[in-house]
Amino acid sequence: MAVDIPVEFAGAIAEIQEKFAPYNLKLVKPGIMHITLKFLGDIDERAIDKICKALSTISCESFDAEIKGVGVFPKPDHITVIWLGMEGNFDALSREVDDVLKPLGFGMGKRRFTAHATLARVKHMTKDKRIMLTETIELLGDTRIGIMHISSIQLKKSTLTPQGPIYETLCEIPL
Repeated sequence: MAVDIPVEFAGAIAEIQEKFAPYNLKLVKPGIMHITLKFLGDIDERAIDKICKALSTISCESFDAEIKGVGVFPKPDHITVIWLGMEGNFDALSREVDDVLKPLGFGMGKRRFTAHATLARVKHMTKDKRIMLTETIELLGDTRIGIMHISSIQLKKSTLTPQGPIYETLCEIPL
């Protein structure tokens, strides 16, 4: 389950990603960025209709969200993901997604939900480069990109390829 980031923000996102050029990171293409509300893993194609029907019962109304801030997972001294933050009614939306999918066998996530879009993944890096990367991220911490309107959620299928993931929207649920 995801919320797409409008393509109109791709240029501003690419500008942020340019700051990471010296670090040889695995960048996510700005045009395919999204906020993952819930990762379902491999699902049987016969379950798609049931999932979409359950999601259509969500009562969360559309809302505005601000794209702001740059942060990391899991922690600054061990970075594996660099993310772009989101501020809006995502916690309530994420809880509703969990609630309507629980009867279908999709449990709650193990981690606390944090609304974000992945900017880059960090693989191996020297200690000196990691320190410099942390400083770069701190400088970007208060970045503000803009306001987006969240009016739907999408059930997405991802296919991993050597060129990066390919996402296909299986159903879109209006809020």
